[in-house]
Amino acid sequence: MTTHPDLELLDAYSRAVTSAVAAVAPSVVNVEVEPREGTKGRRAAGATGSGFVFAADGLILTNSHVVADGAPSTPGSGGSRRAGPSTPGPGAALRAGRISVTLIDGRRLTADLVGNDPDTDLAVLRVTAREIVAARLGDSSALIPGQLVVAIGNPFGFQHTVTAGVVSALGRSLRAQNGRLIENLIQTDAALNPGNSGGPLVTSSGAVVGINTAVIMGGQGLAFAVPVNTARLIISALLRDGRVRRAFLGVAGQTVPIPRRLVREYSLVVELGVFVTSVTPGSPADEAGVQDGDVLIDFGGLPIDGLDDLLRLLTADRIGQSMPLRLLRRGEPRRIVIVPAEPRAT
Repeated sequence: MTTHPDLELLDAYSRAVTSAVAAVAPSVVNVEVEPREGTKGRRAAGATGSGFVFAADGLILTNSHVVADGAPSTPGSGGSRRAGPSTPGPGAALRAGRISVTLIDGRRLTADLVGNDPDTDLAVLRVTAREIVAARLGDSSALIPGQLVVAIGNPFGFQHTVTAGVVSALGRSLRAQNGRLIENLIQTDAALNPGNSGGPLVTSSGAVVGINTAVIMGGQGLAFAVPVNTARLIISALLRDGRVRRAFLGVAGQTVPIPRRLVREYSLVVELGVFVTSVTPGSPADEAGVQDGDVLIDFGGLPIDGLDDLLRLLTADRIGQSMPLRLLRRGEPRRIVIVPAEPRAT
């Protein structure tokens, strides 16, 4: 790690920031996704963002919405594209065009997409090159509000831009592209702009504790990062399978309040449920007899206090397992058995 010649003249805050930048900057890359031909000859837009090397053999971590060609954009993005319908479904893998990364020394390399997980907005790339510097991963569970953090990325194409701030809060939630909640996010006031997505959020010691993912457009100092401890789990799955396995029921729905009369009459432990707006033909829900208008209140013996609770319970270990599903149909409780499946590729 190089040392600034006038480091002793800087105040403590400046020393902390410059030391963090010196430690992690060599690992930060610019990510570009070239446009590709869309369906029926339509040209899909490309994307740009940031990323960082986390393993010396050329593995790079970035955001899913950076490399997912064809994902529509909405206001509130920390990168060039982001979207968020709020219905559960078979989270189709989004395909990327040709991906290039540019290292700090100017080398431009073609990258392969190893794996992509829109549900946590994370993706892993791989490049082949010598003398690649890997960033050091820290422990995001040790963060505390008020702690100094530094963000490095490529906003609006300005490579290796540094911003600094503090951890504003922990445990925040934000919608992913497909409507699932990304939970336990780090909130920071370090300034982020389009192009910062996928870049590292680091402590004063230069350890990566988060992956910058989004800002709230129009909100000053509202930026979010996926904790690196979450990323470690996702990385393992992506390297092994190229994706993260999750269960699929085949219902679209929304969170609704349950009438208080029904809560009292049936001694329900929840006051909210999932109102089924549609059932995918041939899906596990269809085969189990779930109907439009049903209100789901319990899955696998666990109460469902809304849509996000249901999504949280659809883990890989439930795939192929017979699970009890309790629901209200026209105001009366019913219990059926459902067998969650893996989402069908689209």
